[in-house]
Amino acid sequence: MENPQTPVKPSREWHCASIDQALAWQAATVDGLSTAEALVRIERYGPNRLQQAQGRPWYRRLLDQLNNILILILLVAAIASFLLGHVIDAAAIVGVVAVIALIGFIQEGKAEQALDSIRNMLSPQANVIRDGKRTTIPAEALVPGDIVLVESGDRIPADVRLIEARRFRTDEAALTGESVPVEKQSHPVSADVDLAERSSMAFASTIVVQGNARGLVVETGRYTEIGKISELLRGVEKIKTPLLQQLDRAGRVLAIFILGAAAITALLGTLLHDQPAADMFMAAVGLAVAAIPEGLPPMRFPKVYPPLSPSGSRLVCKAWRSVTPLFDDFLQ
Repeated sequence: MENPQTPVKPSREWHCASIDQALAWQAATVDGLSTAEALVRIERYGPNRLQQAQGRPWYRRLLDQLNNILILILLVAAIASFLLGHVIDAAAIVGVVAVIALIGFIQEGKAEQALDSIRNMLSPQANVIRDGKRTTIPAEALVPGDIVLVESGDRIPADVRLIEARRFRTDEAALTGESVPVEKQSHPVSADVDLAERSSMAFASTIVVQGNARGLVVETGRYTEIGKISELLRGVEKIKTPLLQQLDRAGRVLAIFILGAAAITALLGTLLHDQPAADMFMAAVGLAVAAIPEGLPPMRFPKVYPPLSPSGSRLVCKAWRSVTPLFDDFLQ
């Protein structure tokens, strides 16, 4: 049964509410919560942490690099070469495939780490007032209604409605992109102001660069502004952009041409020039391996949201430069 003193979690415009109104909404006081009430609220609201998405294991990410028709052609050629006793040729082909797969594996790993890093932006500890006394607790134990104390150098542990602020400024670059620290104060602001203009609020994951403040925790975990961004990233559907769709089409067309040319070469050598079938097969394998552009298979990797990683824009530029010559031949 729910504790009648524990408030239901409504959607509030905390930045435009007065201090007294915010405290009333959270059924809290400036002296903080009791330990017993904090335990009740953490059962209701959950811990103050961002949810982790189930990531792909490393071996799955590595195997995904082989899910490409051109890579499969190379692997088949390597197996056939090995069965015919051409071990050195088979090793060379496997080496090419390994390099291509390793590059893609590293690129995707960096992109996924960039996405996961947002979940590590919350402060590990928080200074709060519990039972009328200042104490330090794990930030995960914060609940709406807690009174937190922050000072220069601290990371804000949750979304906070400021009650007192003394020459208080925060760095909100990670959240709003503001390049300079933002002045904060405790007076309410207009309801329709943008997130970057809500000077009566201090947001989770932002850093205090000057002053100190006391504030009322109003949102925790996935309900914070940074938590909402994390939830949006968790819900992003992986789709193929028009560029990636054209790259897949180019790969299929190129594979057909390569296989066709290799087969014709082997047949002409065997039937018209009476060359040994094994030799002509190896010639066809060599033609196929040489015709596959080593830069094309990794071009599937930008689908891991490269704009969210520092190296993303460079990756897209490299992909475009590698693929542009193919557009003229296969995409018209």
